[in-house]
Parts: sequence; structure tokens; C-alpha cells
Amino acid sequence: MYEVNVLVQGFPGRAVCHGGLGWSTVTLLRGEGRTILVDAGGYATRPEIGKQLTRLKVSPTDVTDVVLTHAHHDHACNFTLFPGATVWIGRKELEWAIAEKPGFNPLAELHARELSILPRVNRLEGGQHFIDHFEAVDVPGHTPGHLAYYFTGNPQPILFTGDAAKNRAELLSKDVAMTLDAAVSASSIDKIWQYWRAQPGTILIPGHDLSMTLDAQGRPQYQGERRAGIEAWFSETMETTTLFDLTDNGGAWARYRDE
Repeated sequence: MYEVNVLVQGFPGRAVCHGGLGWSTVTLLRGEGRTILVDAGGYATRPEIGKQLTRLKVSPTDVTDVVLTHAHHDHACNFTLFPGATVWIGRKELEWAIAEKPGFNPLAELHARELSILPRVNRLEGGQHFIDHFEAVDVPGHTPGHLAYYFTGNPQPILFTGDAAKNRAELLSKDVAMTLDAAVSASSIDKIWQYWRAQPGTILIPGHDLSMTLDAQGRPQYQGERRAGIEAWFSETMETTTLFDLTDNGGAWARYRDE
């Protein structure tokens, strides 16, 4: 069995470039001599990734593989922190990313260029089995070469959807926000559901939401609890901050906190 740890829990913020209100999920898998990251997160998640790796006694040099769903900055940038890792990304995705001109979008152009020239980067095809227990699944729409990953190394398979299905709302409605092709994204979500239903107990880890399984009625059920907030200085001293609670756990949505 692989030990699976979500290092950064994705949050379903709606913003073009997924800033502080829309960080992406980063997952660590360890087993059979491999230490694997599925997606690497953006700059804002670096402190949390570092903290969680330290908690788990994992060094960045221990990471053997970084598996990227797509080339947007909030999923791909931090592959540079793991210099010994083999990096996996879709061939179509990388070819699209390096052909794009710089623009006001979430694409990390310089990181894509680096991915295109590094010898430790492997380009995947949809349907390809790579590493033990991993299958790449074509799920375009959000980006032209986006891949999901189906992992069967544990009794409960895991389906990593990246931004092909960012959250529960997209899974249920098939109305995908921030996609390059809405019709293709809807078709990709149909494929995701096929994989999700294939074996009872399959865990789905989306790009920007809590992990989910299906209940007896086939409805997504969250695994775990969302906790998120933003602290800001609105007072005249550095000792007093305002905490904005971004969860729906009850209680005041904003309150003063004295350090």
C-alpha cells in the first residue's frame, strides 16, 4: 500500500489566475521505493508544502517523481523545488504551452519552456501506463492537453482530476468555469465519472476542492473538513489583525484577533 497525504488542500476560489482564494491541491504518495507528488502547486503554497514535507520527514531530494496534470502556474511551478525528480506531463499539454505567446492568463510560460528542455521530463500520452499503478487519462477542455491520473496501487483507487473537474459543482453540473472549450470539458467530466464509478470506494481528488467518494446513491461526499482564512492588518498596530473565515463551519465570518 502507498501512504497518501494531501499536502495542500485545494480551495474552490473563482479567479482567473487562482490567487490566494483558489490554491490547488498537492498530494504526496509514498510506496514501493517511490515518493511521488501529484501536481506541485504555485508560489503561494511553497511555505505549506515545505511545512508538510518537514512534518512527514520527507526531504525535497527524496521526491522521485512529479506528476503534472497541466501547465498552469498554480499546478506546475514548484517542480523546480525537486531537482532529483522525474517530471511527467502530457505531450499535447507541453506542446501547447510552449507554443503559446505570453499573455494575461494562468500559463507559466518560463516554466513550460524549462519543462520542454530538461532531460528529466517525460511526455505522456492519454491511455499510457507509467510508473507502477498510474494511468494517464485524456481530459482536455480546461487546457488542450490536460491529463487526469488514475492510481490503482491501493485497494481504493484514486482519481486525480486536476482542473478538468476543479470542484464538486463542476462534477455535478458539467458547467466548467475557466475552460478553453466548454463542450470538450463537459465530455471530459463524463469520462471522469466513468472512472469514478468503475470501482466502489474510489477517491476523487479534484484540483480545487476536498477529496470525495460516492455514497450509495452515487452522490459525491466530502472526505474531511475545509478550513481556510485570510488575516489582514486593518488596525493601527502590527499586533492586531482581522481574520476572515472562508469556511462554512459557522461562527463569525470576520473577527479581530489579538496576537
